[in-house]
Amino acid sequence: MAIGFSRFEFMIAWRYLRARRAEGGVSVMTWISLIGIALGVMALIATLAVRAGFRAEFVDTILGANAHTTVYVSPQTITNEFTDDVYVVPGRISDYEGMAARLAEVPGVTRTAAIVKGQVMASANDSSNVAEVFGVARADLEAMPRIVDPATSMGDLERFDEGIAIGSGIARELGVGVGDRIRLIAPEGARTAFGTTPRVSAYEVTYVFSAGRYDIDRTRIYMPLAEAQSYFNREGVADEIEVFVDDPERVDDWTLALMQAAGEGAQTWSWRDSSGSFLSALDMEDDVMFVILSVLVLIASMNITSGLIMLVKNKGRDIGILRTMGLTEGSILRVFFLCGAFTGIIGTIAGVVLGVALALNVDNIMAGLNALTGGGAWQPEVRGIYRLPADLRAWDVGRAVGLSLFLSFVVTIFPARRAARMNPVEALRYE
Repeated sequence: MAIGFSRFEFMIAWRYLRARRAEGGVSVMTWISLIGIALGVMALIATLAVRAGFRAEFVDTILGANAHTTVYVSPQTITNEFTDDVYVVPGRISDYEGMAARLAEVPGVTRTAAIVKGQVMASANDSSNVAEVFGVARADLEAMPRIVDPATSMGDLERFDEGIAIGSGIARELGVGVGDRIRLIAPEGARTAFGTTPRVSAYEVTYVFSAGRYDIDRTRIYMPLAEAQSYFNREGVADEIEVFVDDPERVDDWTLALMQAAGEGAQTWSWRDSSGSFLSALDMEDDVMFVILSVLVLIASMNITSGLIMLVKNKGRDIGILRTMGLTEGSILRVFFLCGAFTGIIGTIAGVVLGVALALNVDNIMAGLNALTGGGAWQPEVRGIYRLPADLRAWDVGRAVGLSLFLSFVVTIFPARRAARMNPVEALRYE
């Protein structure tokens, strides 16, 4: 049996596929099969694009406003030699400039930055909000792409050393803007003869940013490093060294080299450590969604089998005539295989067009749904990001196309073999 397809086999298959029901065709079943496959492929492509876009946006908002990994010193345990009391002293980095320079020399590290961190209560206009303060140098703040984005920020970063930069969520909840002043209250502040009292200081808001993540915009404040050291009683020390590498997805490959460069007692904490479980859940969900939608494509492809079985039954007389004219079983098989393959190919192409169009316009669709539901279709406080983008990847489109064509071709084989094995004498006996 020859494997190649002849021109007349294409011609006969296409004629059968276009035949009206009155002529023995099954155009209705063909349309049902085609539409089902198109919708299945569309749903598969759109879902994969949205899932990939969500992950890309989630990772970008993390890396755009956070270090790829941080190096810190483990807390130390100190025993009072007179009372035998045990104290746990937080790890501080005294030679933070030297450590940052050593870490920057590690191959693959693009830059480093010393920071001071602390928790405060921010208040203004009879409103208050818990915030996390990051003490950084202005040059390091300017290197964060999500923070300095002019399309989403307000104010002048050149005046950062004269005040503080706050997230848009804090600004909204406190009702402040650029030029206003807010009070920061730290639980551990000034040391007096009667103990440590809370420190209360007022700062001018010189910059308002939007990092694209709800939790960051609602809780983060940036303060000049020197001022943060004084405010949190960290004179001459830093809490962590932020490290940025040229390939954040492979940040774990730098762990050993960074710990060796930092010295004894150093530890690392990467963005994957903080968000790894969520990303693993996303990857697992992607696999599950692909399997579920693949089943939908399979169900749609099964309609091809039903349509071909009806076509074979209606074309029994034609099959008998073609066999008596000299067509082999292989030719009959290829004719009906082409009938099903045409349906699968056309449905897949239509599904790709619809899926790509849906993925490219997902922002407009979500905007419309939000308008209809009053903003309930996408809640940033739940999902962490403000928008649902789509990342249309060639690999995902290829997977959807390959799966659809494979299933369409496989389900076509059984009815095509049935047509090829039909006895021409039996087919013509009652005609």
